[in-house]
Amino acid sequence: MMTIITRVKLREGSTEQWDRAMHARVEAARGAKGWISAQLLRGVDESLERAIVGVWESKEDWATWHNGDAFRETRAQLSGVEERAQESVWFEVAEDVD
Repeated sequence: MMTIITRVKLREGSTEQWDRAMHARVEAARGAKGWISAQLLRGVDESLERAIVGVWESKEDWATWHNGDAFRETRAQLSGVEERAQESVWFEVAEDVD
């Protein structure tokens, strides 16, 4: 099991657009092969900061989703709303505790 954490800082006035588009993206991912779960996070100290925590069976499953039509559909909606490029980091799940 793999987890990808992506951080992004949004442009002023774009939070609602980004939040709607990312919600739609996560909903579309639910049916993707290898998808386990996701969290969309808002910054507590920085209201323009967002993070996405995605849990997948493998990096390959994520890559297939990332290159698919459903993912690309929301890319256009997100064009121009990010102040700086996204930063993504992968982690292998060492222990999953509920």
